[in-house]
Amino acid sequence: MPRLSHGPGLSCLALVIDALGGTGGIAQYNRDFFAVLAAPPIFATMTILPRNPGASIGIPERMIQAHPRRGRLLYAVGAVAAAIKQRPDVVFCGHFYLAPLAAAIARLTHARLIVQTHGIEVWPAPSRLRRLAVELADLVLSVSRHTRAAVLAWADIPPERVIVVPNTIADRFKPGNRSALRAAWSLAGKRILLTVARLDARERYKGHDRVISALPELLARGHDIAYVVIGEGEDRSRLIEIARRLGIADRVRFVGFASPEILVQSYRMADLLVMPSTGEGFGLAFIEAMACGTPALGLAVGGARDALGEGELGIMLSHEDDLAAAIDRLLVEIPQNREALASATRARFGRHAFAHRVFLALDRIPFPG
Repeated sequence: MPRLSHGPGLSCLALVIDALGGTGGIAQYNRDFFAVLAAPPIFATMTILPRNPGASIGIPERMIQAHPRRGRLLYAVGAVAAAIKQRPDVVFCGHFYLAPLAAAIARLTHARLIVQTHGIEVWPAPSRLRRLAVELADLVLSVSRHTRAAVLAWADIPPERVIVVPNTIADRFKPGNRSALRAAWSLAGKRILLTVARLDARERYKGHDRVISALPELLARGHDIAYVVIGEGEDRSRLIEIARRLGIADRVRFVGFASPEILVQSYRMADLLVMPSTGEGFGLAFIEAMACGTPALGLAVGGARDALGEGELGIMLSHEDDLAAAIDRLLVEIPQNREALASATRARFGRHAFAHRVFLALDRIPFPG
């Protein structure tokens, strides 16, 4: 149990981009992090102030999610007003872009400051204001060693105040029926490649186009391939055109948004999760797939190295490696012990391991009592 829990009636104000009901890896990380803070309770009260709307579902006891405030000025005014009213003991900044506001509020209220860092938003040197905000933090959390190293490269902050707390996986991600969704989607008998990532034109580093470009060679090598893509975004039309131009449009299925149940079934049915991304702060899809027993293939770049366990859990390639040849080899040679892969993934990234890391990190805060 962290020392913070010893203080009587401590309160926390959390500044986040997405509400707890939001989608995406950062919103999920916040939900997981706040769940740890709630059970057993570390703070007597906690107010979550989101910028973007989202359903107020799954809010832990003792936590209040305020109404979202769109727009920088409106959000800043609301955050300062909430801080003056609450006088929090701790300010949690859930996104690097909010760090200057969080730092100002922490100084105004004499609160301790925790800043969360995820990925590419902190890899290059930031503006002076954001750098100073991070340097004022009592604790900086990073989801991977790569992100931590990036922060330490430009911030004048003691290394012991920058701690790696990687993502975790929900209990629903576990091995199960592999055939139900295959039958429903008419994919029985095919070798299924899967990518789970936003189709955002700003995030083309995810590598969807590279996987699509590898399909003709895989088909030529005799694999009856279906490539399933889960995720929404405006880059979908470009990827559809690439598949059409290569004559393999019938081999690519764009699912769009997937409900939690369909997402789990998708991981289970796949033969291989493939995401040759060059910009992962961590790579939540890797550990979700492996927790379902499905092998994962990524690049030895950025935070993906941590998610893939440096090759002990998943498969890592260099950016120069032949992707089609690697997939071909894995489809032929890949081990089938899904339960063992799921167990090893949960041992490293499960809820218990995540909570333990959070507690150890919070113990670094120089808080009286």
